[in-house]
Amino acid sequence: MKEKIKSIEQEINSFEINDLAILEKFRIEFLGSKNKLKDLFGELKTVPNEEKKEVGQLLNGLRTLAEAKFNNLKDSLENNSQESSSIDTSRPGEISEIGARHPLMQVRSEIIEIFSRIGYTVSEGPEIEDDWHNFTALNFPPEHPARDMQDTFFVESDKGEMALRTHTSSVQVRVMENQKPPIRTISPGRVYRNEAISARAHCFFHQVEGLYIDKNVSFADLKQTLLYFAKEMFGENAQIRLRPSYFPFTEPSAEVDVSCTICNSKGCNVCKYSGWLEILGCGMVDPAVLESCGIDSKEYSGFAFGMGIERITQLKYKVNDLRLYSENDVRFLKQFTGNI
Repeated sequence: MKEKIKSIEQEINSFEINDLAILEKFRIEFLGSKNKLKDLFGELKTVPNEEKKEVGQLLNGLRTLAEAKFNNLKDSLENNSQESSSIDTSRPGEISEIGARHPLMQVRSEIIEIFSRIGYTVSEGPEIEDDWHNFTALNFPPEHPARDMQDTFFVESDKGEMALRTHTSSVQVRVMENQKPPIRTISPGRVYRNEAISARAHCFFHQVEGLYIDKNVSFADLKQTLLYFAKEMFGENAQIRLRPSYFPFTEPSAEVDVSCTICNSKGCNVCKYSGWLEILGCGMVDPAVLESCGIDSKEYSGFAFGMGIERITQLKYKVNDLRLYSENDVRFLKQFTGNI
C-alpha cells in the first residue's frame, strides 16, 4: 500500500501542466469522481489495523498535495489566459434560444410516467420483426388482411422475409416468451404501415402498448386502469367509454373513447359532434396468445391495450394535422418550448 502511495506521489510531482486542458486532465485523474486516490482510499479497509492510522495520514497528505498543485496552477494559468486573450469579457454575451423537446417525445415521457406510478416497466424491441413475433404469435391467421402488402412494409434479409413492425405488440410477445408472470409492462416505440399520408394518417407513427398478466386479472381491472390513465393525462373531469370491437390477440376486445377535450364534450368538428374521441384499443389477452408464448392460460389471464402517441398529442395540444409532427417546421416546434 505504501509503495502505491509513493508511486502516485511521484506521478503528481512529475505531472507537467502548461495549459488549462492538461490541468483538467490532471484534475480528472487525481481529484475527479473516479480518481486514483479514491481507489486507494477504498483499499484502506484491507490494511492491518496497526497500520491504518499511518496509511490514512499518507493518503490525506497525497490528496492535499494534488489539491495544492491543482489550485496553484489553476490560478496561474487562468490569469495568463485572460492576459493573452483578445476577447472583451466585459461585453454582454449573446442570448441563446431555449430548445424544446419534440411534442411526441414530451407526451411519450408523460405516458411512461403515468403508468410507472402503478408499477409498469418499459420494454423495447427491434423495429424489423419476423413473422412469428409480428403476426403468428398474436393469433393472426395466414389469410388476415394485415399480412397483405398494402398494410405492411416487408423486408428481404438473409433470415428470410421480415417486416417493419406494424405494432409494438411484437415486444409484448418477446416479454411473454422470456419472463414469467406476473408481467406488467408498456412498450413504446415507432411502428410502420403502408398507408397514404394525410392529415389523419401516416406511414409511420408511434405507439405505446401495455400488458398485464397475473392470476385472476379481469376486464374490470382493465377498465379501471384506462380510466386512471385518462384522468391523469386529460384531467380529473375526463371520462371514458368502451365499445365492443375485434382484435386477433384479445377476446373480448373494445375500442376506448375519451370525452373530447377540445369542445369539453359539447360537440365539434374534431369529435364529429359526438363529444367523444377514440384514443386506443384494448381487451383481454386471448388464451391462444398466452399458450403460444408458453404461459398457462388456465392459471393466468391478462389484458392488453395500445394507443397512438400522435392521437394523444393531438388531444392534449389540439394539433389537427399529423404531418406537422414530422415536417420539422421550427414555427410549430417552438410552440412547445418549456412544456416539459
